[in-house]
Amino acid sequence: MYSDRWVYVSRGLGRDEDMSQIIEIVKTSSEHGLNGMVLSAGLDRISLKSPDRLRRLQEVKRVCQENNVEIIPIIFSAGYGGSILSHNRNLAAGLPVQDALFVVDGNEAHLVADPLVEVVNGGFEEFTDNHFKGYRFHDKPGQISFVDQETVKEGRTSLRFEHFGEVDPEHGHARVMQEVAVHPRRYYRVTCWVKTDGLQGKFRIQILTENSRALAPYDPGIPDTTDWRKVTMAFNSLEYDHVKIYAGAWGGKAGRFWLDDLRIEEMGLVNVLRRPGTPLTVASEGGEIIYQEGKDYERIEDAKLNPSRGADHDPPPIRILSDSRIKDGQRLRVSFYHSVAVNRGQVTVCMSEPEVYDIWRKEAKLLHEQLQPQKYFLGMDEIRAGGSCAACKSRDMSMAEILGDCITKQVEILRENNPKAEIYIWSDMLDTNHNARGGYYLVEGDFSGSWEHVPEDLIIACWYHKKRKESLKFFSDLGFQTLAGAYYDGDTLDNPRDWLESLDQTPGARGIMYTTWQRKYALLGDFGDLVTQQTD
Repeated sequence: MYSDRWVYVSRGLGRDEDMSQIIEIVKTSSEHGLNGMVLSAGLDRISLKSPDRLRRLQEVKRVCQENNVEIIPIIFSAGYGGSILSHNRNLAAGLPVQDALFVVDGNEAHLVADPLVEVVNGGFEEFTDNHFKGYRFHDKPGQISFVDQETVKEGRTSLRFEHFGEVDPEHGHARVMQEVAVHPRRYYRVTCWVKTDGLQGKFRIQILTENSRALAPYDPGIPDTTDWRKVTMAFNSLEYDHVKIYAGAWGGKAGRFWLDDLRIEEMGLVNVLRRPGTPLTVASEGGEIIYQEGKDYERIEDAKLNPSRGADHDPPPIRILSDSRIKDGQRLRVSFYHSVAVNRGQVTVCMSEPEVYDIWRKEAKLLHEQLQPQKYFLGMDEIRAGGSCAACKSRDMSMAEILGDCITKQVEILRENNPKAEIYIWSDMLDTNHNARGGYYLVEGDFSGSWEHVPEDLIIACWYHKKRKESLKFFSDLGFQTLAGAYYDGDTLDNPRDWLESLDQTPGARGIMYTTWQRKYALLGDFGDLVTQQTD
């Protein structure tokens, strides 16, 4: 029988109901031979917890002790940076904007698009039959995509998609695409209006480059049926001067939806980041003069900074001071860094800012006082941005080295409180078979070789079912002990059976975890019975 027989639980402890649900899971686990609970409950922000939340945590601890189920707190995520951002939102990873044009009008300077960008025929008013002017394509005009002059948001016409599940059952594509010229290293916002009726499939906006790199992986979470709803997303053009704007559905099965008023605009100081590693400069147009904050213009901050929400608000202006060297009508070039959200609001934090580690150190001490854990789990998966800000670039390190240094510091921080603590970590960012590579989302740099820069006594939780044999062997050959992150919300236990078969062939395998993101615990008891019957 494997020594680690665990269940993953994600609850916020904001209500007594949360506590009761956790306790029920603990008791079921204990009754069926499981001995550990990886608890995701914001346990790396203890300093921000209310007394009621801490009371509930202590009650969960008591019940776990009674049932011989160990609490393993999962903490210190850089890829899902909500805990750090709850202390300081400016610690988000930043993408650079270089030499954006601002023009002074009176005592304020505002961005002026340079060059002007637009979506041609964004209102879908110009068409012939079911073909819309200005677009590189829209899927199967007259079969999947149609002119609609009855259901509209603006003007006289919208673009309707339907029958995609029947006409294109293999892919379910229902998309429109236009290529747009942009300026490298600038910040853009794309908006459109969407209406759905029984849509089976996800509506998305995608910004792709000529080599198919996604600049803004974004899921707006549109309901399957909704009246007209505005969708807003932002992207940084990075080094590219042309992008392809896609809007529509991939993998659609049924239903229909409408698009209207598709637009793009260059953005100013929305979600501008102000930390040591994200310097901001305001210069004369030719760059000869660098103006001083506090002397020539007021300190620049976005009072509505919210990295997870994207560019859903107007930017702050640059406010010119009365004795400034900056004059009315002057053209300025402004460079800054902004945050970026991926998918449904995921925000990475900067692994090169010292304040991040100061926060983790303070929170680790408080967590130890609450739970005295013997084991910790580092939530260091899916780090989808980084390497772009001055803090990262000044270190002259690869992203693999920056990640390895971050993990090493995390381990050191935890062992300041418990020198004998065992520390587990998600596998993907250290796995050559998974995300330890170049070209990963919005990361500037390469994670290849990251496994060479982390403590040798980490225990690696592999979770990529398709590559489970390769991943387990990879880490075992490197001398790491391993754990399997199994189940993942299936309707059967076939997934855990596959993992157990692979674990049995892996030297140094420690055990297996029932891992659910959808809070599906119906098979937890059966899972416990399955793994307790397993022998080494």
